[in-house]
Amino acid sequence: MDKKIKNLIEHKEQLFWSLQIAGWVAFCAARTLNSYAVGYEPEFIYPVIIGTVGGFWITLGLRAIYQQLRQSAISPLMMILAVVICIFLSSMLFSIVEVWSMYNLYQSDQMEWIPKGFEFIGRTLYDTFVLLTWTGLYFVINSHFQLQEEKEKYLQASAQAHQAQLKMLRYQLNPHFLFNTLNAISTLVLDKRAVEANDMLSKLSAFLRFSLVSQPLQKTTLEEEIYALSLYLDIEKVRFQDRLNLDFNISEEAKKALIPGLLLQPLVENAIKYAVAPMEKGGTISLDAKIKDDKLRVILSDDGPGLDGIPKDKNNLKSSGVGINNTRERLKQLYPDSHIFKLTSGTQKDTLFRGVKITIQIPYETKLDILSEVAQ
Repeated sequence: MDKKIKNLIEHKEQLFWSLQIAGWVAFCAARTLNSYAVGYEPEFIYPVIIGTVGGFWITLGLRAIYQQLRQSAISPLMMILAVVICIFLSSMLFSIVEVWSMYNLYQSDQMEWIPKGFEFIGRTLYDTFVLLTWTGLYFVINSHFQLQEEKEKYLQASAQAHQAQLKMLRYQLNPHFLFNTLNAISTLVLDKRAVEANDMLSKLSAFLRFSLVSQPLQKTTLEEEIYALSLYLDIEKVRFQDRLNLDFNISEEAKKALIPGLLLQPLVENAIKYAVAPMEKGGTISLDAKIKDDKLRVILSDDGPGLDGIPKDKNNLKSSGVGINNTRERLKQLYPDSHIFKLTSGTQKDTLFRGVKITIQIPYETKLDILSEVAQ
């Protein structure tokens, strides 16, 4: 929602009083100028002021009644009927105040030949128009703000649902990783490799601490993401040792780029599961990141058997695990129309490459860019 509209909603009461005072001051000024234009003497200002004050308080009463009507569960037809009755009775009261003030606070030959009854009827018709205009503006403005408030509530509800979905996509990955790691620690303990088991527990604790502090809706620099990834890979290296090889090529400019927290970890976990673990000699996971055309492009690849080498019971068509699906959904939620997520699979027969290559492209942002947007 526009910041100006949102600010007006938050100060709606102040806005009402500003419009109420300004409106009746303008009414008083217009009546005074019109009276002088038709030849009334300066003393006519007194009944004009009395009438303005009376109209001011009468409309405050109408406001209180309208608020009760809007909060009630009456039908639209009954609402209109009640408003019409309120306007009719209020205009009569308004006219009584004005006619009384004119005949008691202002003496003029111009008024001697006008019967009070005709003056009262004329003022009633005029005041009905004034109060009808005031009522129309009241309901139009309140309806507008009510519509904006409903829109704000809808946007907040959508944002909360959006956040819940992102959290679900992020946190459902952790139990799978935790299960595998605890199994590995259990194996080390059974093999009486206490030092390695303790080292793995320490690294698991550091990774989980980082994971819990990192919020799925907040972005982190690629450099910080690589640090989190190194914590995870340190744990996996205890399991695979020399069978797990890494080849990272990150440009200095790319390190400053902001990406969703823990975006790469599930993809690396997926590569280890399907490209490194099944291979007797292990495998290599490569990560390349650079800035091109104001976009951050990250390429994660492995030299495993590719998607065609994964058993069908473990492969959901062209998706090799929950990590790819969740990463695709997170990017779709965070960058609806400004991202690329491309999955390419090669085999041993391919001359270009073998394994799985994932290309991610998102807008290039830095912490300075975010701070500038917040300042604006």
